[in-house]
Amino acid sequence: MSPAPLTGQRILVTGVTGQVAGPLARNLVAAGNTVYGTSRFADPAQRDAVEADGIVPVSIDLETARLDEVPDGLDYVINMAVSKEQDFDRALAANAEGAAFLVEKAKGVKAFFHCSSCAVYEPNGQVPHLETDPLGDNHRPMGFMPTYSISKIAAESAVRYASRRFDVPAVIARLDVPYGPGHGWPSIMLMMAQHGMATPVHPEGPNVHNFLHDDDIVTSLPYLLEQADVPPPIYNWCAPELVSIEDWTAELTRLTGVEIPLETTTACVPPNPIDPSKLLGLGWTPSVEWKDGFRRLVETSYPDLYKG
Repeated sequence: MSPAPLTGQRILVTGVTGQVAGPLARNLVAAGNTVYGTSRFADPAQRDAVEADGIVPVSIDLETARLDEVPDGLDYVINMAVSKEQDFDRALAANAEGAAFLVEKAKGVKAFFHCSSCAVYEPNGQVPHLETDPLGDNHRPMGFMPTYSISKIAAESAVRYASRRFDVPAVIARLDVPYGPGHGWPSIMLMMAQHGMATPVHPEGPNVHNFLHDDDIVTSLPYLLEQADVPPPIYNWCAPELVSIEDWTAELTRLTGVEIPLETTTACVPPNPIDPSKLLGLGWTPSVEWKDGFRRLVETSYPDLYKG
């Protein structure tokens, strides 16, 4: 049975100026919810843009646990915020400690949704990861974003602790490769190619990953929120299609005519296939096949290049 759609709810979405949280918040507004979107809002133009989308801007700082503007009477908190600070102290303060403080602040909500990442898994070649698989530093070989995997793992632990400590029902979703008409890893690769930059691929290919389109982020969310509990369950959050970088860059070239050079190197994210069977077992079915999602991405963001 499908869960009730999210409408008429008071929802806080953190990281609302980000490429994933922004579209999600706008979709929740369109569905008839009162949506509060958080960011530091150091740039007034960002606040204006959020307000123009019908979202109520709320200034918080997870790194310093400044949460005084968080409104009371919320139904749900959707924690999509992430700090990519290279300093471990700051990254852990924002991503882990800040998440725990936010759970405490959210006492009384129906559910606290924490967005984690499939970058928490120890690389395992071409074997799709289950939620019970060993964790590891997936991003270490990249040479940048050194805090990402570790702080995401720490954040999961912090949310589990805070959920139990403050009796807040929560759910943790490990997001794989999110994308949509205006954002995502494929779009970045296309932009890089237009500037003569190659896309790195691991020598132990095919470099397989799983996508999740904006539309499917929205439709899967109620299924995950319905699972919120104390302690929080964990779900892989992606579509079941296994797609390699080699295949998806070829599809981008077919759609645009732009050749996307690939550079083989170990200094990149290794293959990271994911098994979302646990999520699919809730009754949710994704609606966007990856090639159709890519077509829509190119039509929207690169109309001058689109070749049909």
